Amino acid sequence: MAAPIIVTALIGAADFAWADGLRRAHFPAGRNLVPAHITLFHHLPPSALEEVAWRLKGLCAGPSPGARLTEVMSLGRGVAYRVESPELMAMRDELADAFAGLLTPQDQGSPRFHITVQNKAEPAEAKMLVAELRRDFRARPLVIAGLAAWHYRGGPWELAMKASFRG
Repeated sequence: MAAPIIVTALIGAADFAWADGLRRAHFPAGRNLVPAHITLFHHLPPSALEEVAWRLKGLCAGPSPGARLTEVMSLGRGVAYRVESPELMAMRDELADAFAGLLTPQDQGSPRFHITVQNKAEPAEAKMLVAELRRDFRARPLVIAGLAAWHYRGGPWELAMKASFRG
């Protein structure tokens, strides 16, 4: 069955272990279906997978983009860490230009890169977690290890392809 394609940035191993651990600890039970990630595109058509894979591999031939965790963000019913990376945004913009006619309204705008650690929680619970995480937060570097494409079939994502930065 053809499934929409989600494109993400993959987080380096140590940062992933930390972020995914927070996600497992704070996501409501039964709703944490995917690992920690940074979404670049929410929905590309399955027919674009071959070109998506080719373009992601091409971008990964170069160096890893510099990135920083810059703040704890409230999502209302959840919490995320904001990720700032002009280099990753430039890569995303290049992909958006290549797939301009295929982008959904959600993917046409400029994204706010983030790593979600809680979502679909009660607002009071999310507010408490925001306060807790902000107490000890310090901006810091974040490793972006690669790019990936995933099939979305309504539950856990299915990896379609991934590429690691080599430069």
